[in-house]
Amino acid sequence: MPSDLHLLTALDALRGFETGTLTPVALMEACIARIDKREDVVNAFAHFDRDQALHSARTARPGPLHGIPLGVKDVLDTAEMPSEYGSPIWKGWRPKADSAPVAWAKAAGAAIVGKTVTTEFATRKPGPTTNPANRSHTPGGSSSGSAAGVAAGFFPVAFGTQTAGSIIRPAAYCGVVGYKPSFGLINRNGMKIMSDSLDTVGVIARGVGDCALVASALSGIDLGNPDQSPGRAPRVGICRSPTWKEALPETRDLLPRIAEQLGMAGAKVEPLELPDDFADLIEAHPIVMNAESGRALGWELAHDPEGISPGLRERLTFGLSQSPAALAKAYEVFARTQIGFGDILGDLDVLITPSAPGQAPKGLEWTGDPAFNYIWTSLHVPCVTVPAGSGPDGLPLGIQIVGRRGQDRAVLAWARWVAAAIA
Repeated sequence: MPSDLHLLTALDALRGFETGTLTPVALMEACIARIDKREDVVNAFAHFDRDQALHSARTARPGPLHGIPLGVKDVLDTAEMPSEYGSPIWKGWRPKADSAPVAWAKAAGAAIVGKTVTTEFATRKPGPTTNPANRSHTPGGSSSGSAAGVAAGFFPVAFGTQTAGSIIRPAAYCGVVGYKPSFGLINRNGMKIMSDSLDTVGVIARGVGDCALVASALSGIDLGNPDQSPGRAPRVGICRSPTWKEALPETRDLLPRIAEQLGMAGAKVEPLELPDDFADLIEAHPIVMNAESGRALGWELAHDPEGISPGLRERLTFGLSQSPAALAKAYEVFARTQIGFGDILGDLDVLITPSAPGQAPKGLEWTGDPAFNYIWTSLHVPCVTVPAGSGPDGLPLGIQIVGRRGQDRAVLAWARWVAAAIA
């Protein structure tokens, strides 16, 4: 076992447990030591109790995640820890039960480290978390603490959730792997739902294999071992997507470089642009997201509207002001594009597209633009971001692998292939 235990992947840690060279308590102690060293800068946790974390390691159940430290985004209910959803309205709230993702993680043997910082209701006002690569830059959001915590070595895996770009973008900004599954693959019961048509539970980790491991344990679906060779190179479409105008220079340079590297590794690479009508999602996504969020926060709007940040109130007002006709049109765009996407890929295995406009923006008041995420979230398809070098200020960049809905096992395998080809 290496001396830097806090940097182990979950799969490497499990191998250590199996051979007897590592124990869950020793791994948790290494993570806690790292937290002690860096948390005052990173601010990844909404709740952390070292005794509670150690107890979770000592009492971890046998199972596929036995003894693996796990961060839980604070929009997922936890019976033994506060669940505040990034909002002062819910300060000190203690649910009676764990959310389904947390319950199944515990049943699989995961050791919960703590609750990670989310933006307000996983949608708007950022928390205090900083980017581990440079504290003056955002870690992205809304899964801010989860992405930063994995990158900083606080835990090897963490829950994220995505309504627009809240898994893929922060994972890319922090230089780790993010996996947004096909819509509905991981049960959301006990999550603070904002958009019923979009919210998706996923995983942020150090490796693609870790994402498959955790999602398989939670969903009961065998997502395979992405570390195994698929036996051939993929057929890849390079897709700038309808929001390409938002790409910063580093991403405009990144995409052709990635295409060249994949071709040199043996992939069949060709350009593919989505049909023009997919650009309708640019207008449809915020209508659906904000209209559903406004309805979801009915209690908060009625009982403590001043506890909602002005920025979020503005977006909720926008959503609730949509006419029935506008909302119906937006849902029709969702349905039409979701049905049509699979055929567009043809014989391609996956698309390669940006994970974010560029490197993480400077400042902590904005978590970055989800321009390269919300289209895929609207389509309900699986997405994986893997590290892909660095930007002009040395901050991480990511590249996104996208596939057909329900083909998560294949998308994870091809994401691992891509990660190896561009390393």
